[in-house]
Amino acid sequence: MSVSTVAADQTVCAPLPVLGRDVTVPLVTGGEVTYAALDYAASAPALQRVWDDVAAYAPYYGSVHRGAGYLSQLSTDLFENARRTVEEFLDCRAGDQVVFTRSTTDSLNLLAAALPAGCQVFVFETEHHASLLPWRDARVTYLNAPRTPGEAVDTLERALAARDPYGPALVCVTGASNVTGELWPVRELAAAAHAHGARIVLDAAQLAPHHPVSVQDLDVDWVAFSGHKLYAPFGSGVLAGRSDWLRAAEPYLAGGGASRRVARREDGGVDVEWHDSAARHEAGSPNVIGAYSIASACKALTEEGFDRLVAREQHLIRTVRAGLAEIPEVRVLSLFGDDAPRVGVISFVVEGWNSSHFAAALSAEYGIGVRDGLFCAHPLVRTLLGSAPEVQGECGAPEAAPGEKSLNAIRVSFGAGTPDEHVERFVRAVRELVSDGARWQYRTEDGRCVPAV
Repeated sequence: MSVSTVAADQTVCAPLPVLGRDVTVPLVTGGEVTYAALDYAASAPALQRVWDDVAAYAPYYGSVHRGAGYLSQLSTDLFENARRTVEEFLDCRAGDQVVFTRSTTDSLNLLAAALPAGCQVFVFETEHHASLLPWRDARVTYLNAPRTPGEAVDTLERALAARDPYGPALVCVTGASNVTGELWPVRELAAAAHAHGARIVLDAAQLAPHHPVSVQDLDVDWVAFSGHKLYAPFGSGVLAGRSDWLRAAEPYLAGGGASRRVARREDGGVDVEWHDSAARHEAGSPNVIGAYSIASACKALTEEGFDRLVAREQHLIRTVRAGLAEIPEVRVLSLFGDDAPRVGVISFVVEGWNSSHFAAALSAEYGIGVRDGLFCAHPLVRTLLGSAPEVQGECGAPEAAPGEKSLNAIRVSFGAGTPDEHVERFVRAVRELVSDGARWQYRTEDGRCVPAV
């Protein structure tokens, strides 16, 4: 296997082959350049291996679970083997269930629908909206953003100590922030939750693509993540963990596959016996290709070795952070400080620049794709920017024109498929834009900053 050496005593893996690595895009200043995809926190490019596995399976596509034909039986085996691969990837406990969903958002909404009556939910304001918003039918306590990992644990301890001790409770926490990339003290938060009789669900959307996630080691009750952040195609996700609340809940969707037996009653109604397995919450024809692609990505990352992947990503993080630190006009956003462990997600603001304008210039003039906005984590970004809670902002770009101040930030994110050249080009581009300004004129169109033509 090819490797690249980044230090005399540290050898790490080369970038993993991903789709789109050779795509070229036009520049407004003329010519074309290889696209630098630095928006992994939103959607990571699919691994070439995953795509090849899906393409190899495609001619054998067949319905699952209820087909007698050879292709149906083959697809059923592939689908259920994918479930076992995910169980191994997450180091699940005996008796845990792996439910295939559409995304992290779908997974957490499924769990929200399965909460026991009277359940109390505790969630930090720092969460992505996927884990901040699903708990509409529960009693929710929103916790203020902590400024250290220890403060996070202390804040949760105090909140749980004051709760109703007799009812069920759930803590929801991210593993790695989609805004700052900082790792959260999941094991310690899980211990605090369990000490107070609560359960905990881990939003691993930003953690699983970058670090190994062990249900048993972290001692979490559930894990949720998305395929499209784990180098698989769009449209698939996972909720894995304890089965009792899921078995006791009404099916997330009612329909074929979720039901074991359906019979008419004498009064004309219908009696239904639902499955106790993961199928209870997987009604309808499942996304077999999505489940298979997640399993393929899990195998690829495991076989490559997270130690090597993490070492390479840390090299990229150091490159970006060191480059941004040399530009006085740039302020990197952080909750826990510069020394906090993190994944390849970095958000920042640039003095004198509207964030949408800056991101548009990176794309149009340098062929670099980043994200600007509030990153579907409005309360956290507002806290980091020091704005009042009532100040309005949008998930995407602001309405502010180029040059005007905006309540938004710029996010660069990368991972296993990112070449060194992409992050080096990004750092050079930031330096040039700050020192020389944009070379093109931009205007606001439908709330986004775009090149003027």
